[in-house]
Amino acid sequence: MLNVFRRCAQRTMSTATQPYPFSTVAIVPPPPAPAPAPVKAGKGLMPYLKERILSPEKLALLARFGKRHPEPILPGSVVQVSSKYAPTTFTGVVLSVRRRGADTSVLLRNIINRTGVEMQYFVCSPHVKDIKVLMRAGKHGTEGRQGPRMRRAKLFYLRDSPDKMTALSAGMR
Repeated sequence: MLNVFRRCAQRTMSTATQPYPFSTVAIVPPPPAPAPAPVKAGKGLMPYLKERILSPEKLALLARFGKRHPEPILPGSVVQVSSKYAPTTFTGVVLSVRRRGADTSVLLRNIINRTGVEMQYFVCSPHVKDIKVLMRAGKHGTEGRQGPRMRRAKLFYLRDSPDKMTALSAGMR
């Protein structure tokens, strides 16, 4: 009995003297890297800004999703988006337009092999090459075919009714 007590005491003593291997006290964060000298002086700022400024093509594409454009791309339009880095294009019905300036995005939906596929494209993304309107929603505008006027800004109800979805994009395949 005494030996069992001694072994127990040795075990507790041995764990008490060794530090816990996963202790957060021992972790010391590395010091922050110093900023390069040209950036401190403001000389490396212009190349950085030129990368972030939108090109005239992207600005023209972005303006088409604005509310005040004479021929805006509205929800319910059938749109074809060609990608710069992928060989395929995606055609779908515009479910929603999220207007956030340079972060404006478009949600497209199409039914492929009886499966609903939704893709969200950022209009100013370098991956987006071109956006072509195949059928315009609403009664104004001359580009493409004329489609029915949509009375909602977000057409999420088309997810639940594939009949309305196919009626919208009829003849666009």
